[in-house]
Amino acid sequence: MKRLLVIMLTAIVLLVTGCGGSDTDSGSGPAASVPASPSLADGTRESAPSEPQASDRKEIVTGHLMLTADDPVAVGRQVVTIVEDSGGRVDSVTEQPEISSVLTVRVPADRLEGTLDELRGLGEVTSLTTTRDDVTLQYTDLEARISALQASVDRLRALMASAANTADLIEAENALADRQAELDSLTAQQRYLSDQIDLSTLTVDISAEPRRPDDRDSFWDGVVAGWDHLRSALGDSIVALGVALPWIVFFLVGAGIVYLVVRLLARIGRRPAAAPATPAEASAEHPVVEVDDE
Repeated sequence: MKRLLVIMLTAIVLLVTGCGGSDTDSGSGPAASVPASPSLADGTRESAPSEPQASDRKEIVTGHLMLTADDPVAVGRQVVTIVEDSGGRVDSVTEQPEISSVLTVRVPADRLEGTLDELRGLGEVTSLTTTRDDVTLQYTDLEARISALQASVDRLRALMASAANTADLIEAENALADRQAELDSLTAQQRYLSDQIDLSTLTVDISAEPRRPDDRDSFWDGVVAGWDHLRSALGDSIVALGVALPWIVFFLVGAGIVYLVVRLLARIGRRPAAAPATPAEASAEHPVVEVDDE
């Protein structure tokens, strides 16, 4: 009886111990599947690289707004006022009275949305498109190259100041000229890129009749644009033609006289000379009379 009791107690202990171990394993399984974050040498955990902030991004924004209004020219002048009030500028204006007015304007990037809201109220919006071109890497690369070249230029200038002989001075001057030219070129590129980033380019197309976006470059628009360019070119050429007209007449008259003289001389040169008469022709003209001696 005692032996049976001991066996039963042992079985109960083993059963309780096995259940506890299985609970422990099942509880630690999911925890063990999660990898620990890597640690640095000082024991702190390494955080994931942070995403670039929106303010650090460099974007070139361009847009095209199509409006329909009864008086496109008057509305176009209102567009000029709104853009200038927002701190922007107008790059070009093309007006066709009672037909259309097309403006290319530059608006500060941080005020583009507000300016667009004001422009929408000037007429019926037919189409609005905006595009964003991320040039962050290009701008950062330019900054790094400009910084490196500026440091090189500074070192070369210091080397020129401490040059011991003329040969070293000339070599440093040549290297400085090359570095400075490249630095100026990169600086100009950075200024242009900064201008494109700071001022968004917006084309405002105002027409009296509703048009679809794909009608902007229709055949008739091409004909009208070509005619306008022709009139402009002819207007500039009329003055030059008036100055050159007397000389053109003079040369034409002189060329006509020379042509007539050449033709006259050629005709005289082609006239055939009188050929000498042959014996047969001479005898025919002067027959010989034979005298009979009888």
